[in-house]
Amino acid sequence: MSNVIASAQQLQQNRQARKAAVGSFVGAVVDWYDFLLYGITAALVFNTQFFPSTNPTLGTLAAFGTFGVGFLFRPLGGIVFGHFGDRLGRKRMLVITVVMMGVSTACIGLLPSYASIGWYAPLALVLLRALQGFAVGGEWGGAALMAVESAPAGKKAFYSSGVQVGYGVGLVLATGIVSILTHTLDNDAFLSWGWRIPFLLSIVLVLVALWIRSTMDESQEFMRTVGQHGERKVKLPVLTALSKNPKSFLLIIALRMAEMFTMYIVTAFALSYSTKNLGMSRDLFLNIGLLVGAVSCLTIPLFALAADRIGQKRVYVTGALIGLFSAVPFFLAMEARSILWIVVFSVLLANIAHDMVVSVQQPLFTEFFGAEYRYSGAGVGYQFASVVCGGFTPFIATALLGVDGSWHAVAAYLAGGCLLSVIVSARMKMAPAAPQSASTVNAGAQGKTSLV
Repeated sequence: MSNVIASAQQLQQNRQARKAAVGSFVGAVVDWYDFLLYGITAALVFNTQFFPSTNPTLGTLAAFGTFGVGFLFRPLGGIVFGHFGDRLGRKRMLVITVVMMGVSTACIGLLPSYASIGWYAPLALVLLRALQGFAVGGEWGGAALMAVESAPAGKKAFYSSGVQVGYGVGLVLATGIVSILTHTLDNDAFLSWGWRIPFLLSIVLVLVALWIRSTMDESQEFMRTVGQHGERKVKLPVLTALSKNPKSFLLIIALRMAEMFTMYIVTAFALSYSTKNLGMSRDLFLNIGLLVGAVSCLTIPLFALAADRIGQKRVYVTGALIGLFSAVPFFLAMEARSILWIVVFSVLLANIAHDMVVSVQQPLFTEFFGAEYRYSGAGVGYQFASVVCGGFTPFIATALLGVDGSWHAVAAYLAGGCLLSVIVSARMKMAPAAPQSASTVNAGAQGKTSLV
């Protein structure tokens, strides 16, 4: 009888783990579709429709500046949603974040341009972008925790990889819809009203995600560790995380540099640089964005499986090294206007380097912190790193380019970020392969990750 009960409990746990993984994945698709759509449109539309200027570079800088505003509000979202997520549970917060993101994105699609309402247009755009950042700031922590805390032992990287696969699917959807519209509409129609369609379609995605997330169960680890009656709830989880694990926040920033620099330079900066500075077709990097997003749906879970088997450290260091050594060749390929080599090094940066490091971030970052303040610790650390490492990457890259018109400083910026990630990940104690993962998880839950 005991075996039957244990078997039934195991089946129930596996079912909950799958539901948590699917719910985290679908919500991530919605949030990243909305968030990345802004970056794609900023390079093509917002610089002229909301920030008109006689100097094209200034218009592009302004558009990418609002792109970065979303990142500035991500830590605030991490703090607020992390606080209530640690006290009330993960599920409630994930329902709120997906609704908030969808509404703000749809409102951007309805926003009048500068020609219609003047400076109220860019002001409203900045406010809506801030709301997007606030929503996505609470998304990653909750989605990652739901998947990691519900996953079977030894499979945490794989089960939580859907959070990052959602990024790839969101990128495919956002880039694909924009690409279709640019091919079916003439340039005037696209700039006038066509660009609004992808933003309004977000409403459909939100309804699907809301339905799926409403059927998820609360994280079982949260229920066991924190307790249904709150006996282990802390009053201010983010302050507890900061006081007990201050070094973990710095580690997350350094580790995310390889991820953020590789992806945003390929998908955002290069789209603008190749069209405005090299006279190349905008279709090239739109199609590369489609390719990168599609391939990531396969590479991220495969790298996550590898991390569960051979250890997180090997996967992380290898990915960061590939990013380091691909930086200069990527820009050389663009300068040579070689389509083949541009595609090759884009894939190396965005699908190999980037996907290897993100495939292990969910279990790695969440295990830095104890369960009773993990949403706040991992979420705020992750989102603060987004501001430092990612939000202004296209802006900084554009500014570096404007110094002397050369790509060398941008390539050094990309390579330098990857190098720091290599150094930190190489010295850090990460989870070993699956047979020893249980002990590592226990150590991580107490925030004992450290540098050697």
